[in-house]
Amino acid sequence: AERGCYLKVFPAKTTYTEIAAWNPDGYFVSNGPGDPSVMSYAIDTVTEFLNSDKPVFGICLGHQLLTLALGGKTFKLPFGHHGANHPVRNLSTGTVEITSQNHNFCVDPLSLSDIAQVTHTNLNDNTNEGMRVIGANAFSVQYHPEAGPGPHDSRYLFAEFKSMMEQR
Repeated sequence: AERGCYLKVFPAKTTYTEIAAWNPDGYFVSNGPGDPSVMSYAIDTVTEFLNSDKPVFGICLGHQLLTLALGGKTFKLPFGHHGANHPVRNLSTGTVEITSQNHNFCVDPLSLSDIAQVTHTNLNDNTNEGMRVIGANAFSVQYHPEAGPGPHDSRYLFAEFKSMMEQR
């Protein structure tokens, strides 16, 4: 909304058909609680988002659901990542972003080696923190770029998503 986009929020179990009827320019898959592997309804919807050829941006649980929709795997972390000030390296720029996180599951980047490019890595434990889908207008991050109050290092991701929608 801060970037001039009109948003509509749908409940988690809304079908792709219902969402697509709104004719959005892109799909934003938000954060949320739980084990993504048991959310078949959401995995199916995200798969349809990918098949639509419209831009897709996922954060936290959305990152994990995008992974599963692509046929990748997630795993449970021993203690999870919780709180602020988690350092994440943006592999494209080499910069370190200070992030806010709240999740217990993580993406297995090896399960997506031919499908997605790793874009961000957690500097505390080297786990996956972001990816870009090869050959698709889709990307995601594990952390919370919308976090506030707190660091704003990752707000550029929303500008990137808006640019993808405008270019389409």
